[in-house]
Amino acid sequence: MTAYILRRLVLLVPVLLVVGVVVFALVHLTPGDPAAVILGDRATTEDIQRLRGQLGLNDPLPVQFGRWFGGVLRLDFGESIFLGESVTAALRDRVQPTLLLTLYALSIQLLIGVPAGVLAAVRHDSPLDRVLTVVAISGAAIPTFFLGILLILLFAVQLRWLPSGGYVAPTEDLGAHVQGMLLPAFALGFSAAGLLARLVRSSMLDVLREDYVRTAFAKGLPEKLVVVRHALRNALIPALTVIGTSVGALLGGAVVTETVFTIPGMGRLVVQSIARRDYPVIQGAIMAIAVTYVLVNLLVDLLYVYTDPRVRLGGD
Repeated sequence: MTAYILRRLVLLVPVLLVVGVVVFALVHLTPGDPAAVILGDRATTEDIQRLRGQLGLNDPLPVQFGRWFGGVLRLDFGESIFLGESVTAALRDRVQPTLLLTLYALSIQLLIGVPAGVLAAVRHDSPLDRVLTVVAISGAAIPTFFLGILLILLFAVQLRWLPSGGYVAPTEDLGAHVQGMLLPAFALGFSAAGLLARLVRSSMLDVLREDYVRTAFAKGLPEKLVVVRHALRNALIPALTVIGTSVGALLGGAVVTETVFTIPGMGRLVVQSIARRDYPVIQGAIMAIAVTYVLVNLLVDLLYVYTDPRVRLGGD
């Protein structure tokens, strides 16, 4: 197990290199000049070139990439062009809302997706199965931003039960924090729950046809015990992959969700940085998300061993 974890951590470096090259290339191919944005429309060409030199933007792209990626390996993402602080500090100040939003959305995905998939499989071809399938497909089809707007119109504008946006830290006011995060977390988690529910349903249907499940029923064991103890655990093995990959989707979806609900997290920071062509912040935020995604998938691989003892990791 230890050897496997060490190998995966070592492989993190080439993964970051590939992600870094792609992100760096896309960011620098995007039209726009940070120096021109900073100086405004009245700036002369000489002023723009002078500022570009100060920012290091006139250096060849390979030189800029080597300087930036060398800093990434030292956990130094550079300095923000607009914020007047390091990228690490900017991300640190905004990481809490994004991580909490992702955690809440993941919880909603699990609380909705797993029970819905199990019930749909156990009541296969029943009206309940059809209703849950329609809900799951609808959840996967509705864009997150559109669902977020609908939730704001209903619960914030019409009913006035919940705030339409903003963020309150849990250490300041836990009640206000929960109220403020309900709508964005549900909007982000409901779409992911639809895909998970369909996968759990399909996996449960396969498991319920296995001989050992039929034997358990033939022995007279209660349906709830057979479903939860014998069928669900095996059915969740393929679902673990979807749960792991959905973390990346949730982190990416936070970019739009935080903008809709005016949450001051990393997603909103990325949107603002794209508009301002703040290259270091964009690159640093995407790299941080990539590292989180890789580590979460490592955790999912380890959970395979716990969920199914027949699975053995290489090097054990």
